[in-house]
Amino acid sequence: MAVLESWLRAAERVLWGPGTLALLLGTGAFLTVRLDFLPWRNLGWALRSVLSREARQGGRDGVSPFSALMTALAATIGTGNIVGVATALTAGGPGALVWMEVSALLGMATKFAECTLAVKYRRRDRQGQPYGGPMYVMAAALGRPGAVLGAVFAVFAVGASFGIGSLTQANSIAGALSASFSLPPLAVGAVTAALALVIILGGIQGISRVSSVLVPAMAVLYLGAGLAVILGNWRNLPQAVGDILLCAVSPRAAAGGAAGTAVSFFTTLRWGVARGVFSNEAGLGSAAISAASARTDSPARQGYISMTGIVFDTLILCTVTGLAICASGVLGAPEAQGVDGAALTILAFQTVLGQAGGALVSVCVTLFAFSTIIGWAYQGETAFGYLTGGRGIPAYRAAFALAALWGAAVKLETVFRLADICNALMALPNLLCLLLLSGVAAAEARAFQTRLRR
Repeated sequence: MAVLESWLRAAERVLWGPGTLALLLGTGAFLTVRLDFLPWRNLGWALRSVLSREARQGGRDGVSPFSALMTALAATIGTGNIVGVATALTAGGPGALVWMEVSALLGMATKFAECTLAVKYRRRDRQGQPYGGPMYVMAAALGRPGAVLGAVFAVFAVGASFGIGSLTQANSIAGALSASFSLPPLAVGAVTAALALVIILGGIQGISRVSSVLVPAMAVLYLGAGLAVILGNWRNLPQAVGDILLCAVSPRAAAGGAAGTAVSFFTTLRWGVARGVFSNEAGLGSAAISAASARTDSPARQGYISMTGIVFDTLILCTVTGLAICASGVLGAPEAQGVDGAALTILAFQTVLGQAGGALVSVCVTLFAFSTIIGWAYQGETAFGYLTGGRGIPAYRAAFALAALWGAAVKLETVFRLADICNALMALPNLLCLLLLSGVAAAEARAFQTRLRR
């Protein structure tokens, strides 16, 4: 186990070094400019479209745009919003929250482009249901080299589905329920695996139906509790915001998770961007797999709808978590030494909501993580189907569900490190594809912009 830990640590340092961070942020910045800032300019329209009646209409030719977004959000709204934010603040100081949000703002163009391309180059099965993702985009648009690149992406996506989608989430569910209700981790893992298998056997239609109900309900529940904690600590809020902004560009840790020890600028940047990507998955290409299943009359229309997931996921939910932790005063406090992940968020919520706050966080972690499991199940099986020609899907589903059982008993640090590695390995071929096809995405955006003006 020690050898595995050492190998994972070394791989993580290489994959999440300055090069990957520059590629993620640089691609987002490049696409924002290449798309004439349309993702930012049309954000208001996109948010209105998500809530429209039209976005909820599905059919035989695909799930509704809203359901496709909820399936993608089911995969992204998870432990990254609760556990990931706390981990980023502990390791990178309060300033990591700023870099999470910067990566989200730049990631809007990235997610728009990858989802637009996925719809443009998607395929249909024998029943007429659409499916696709970055691997199909690469194969269709980049010729034989693209097919190879698509296979590489699909391999990493399958690995990520286990690391991000099953192991990490089951670990967080087991940790939260064990801490709050003293439930045995293996038993929690077994129940999680069984419930997930029942849902994912229904395919995209079953997953989208569950996600369309579960995701909005759990997001509203957590958002309300988080805002209550922030308002309950409103006297500390100005100081907390000041520390967050200062530590984003300063090497010192103002009440950081390391108890006031210095945190380098790169450490703050690295943890902020890494946890931001872990939260919203912009640049990974995973959301594009869900977007490809949507019923829509325009690739760009679904691109805009899918892009709004970053707003709900990172710019709202992660910000609320970060402000709640920083304003509560638990970050770097003596009683919180050695406390990380969901336990730190629980301490923050207990400052206002008492023991009920801890129980509520545990319930939200469970709901968030479980929704991620079912969302990633579809994305992983689509990538697996690309590699196998659609064969072996039942075996993949069984293995994916059983991974939750193992994930419940693995150390948090090990699981998150594995997830970070899978994130980076997925991002590299996907970002290369986005850069090569940025002109196609820009053309789709401009053509749709003409329709909007009319």
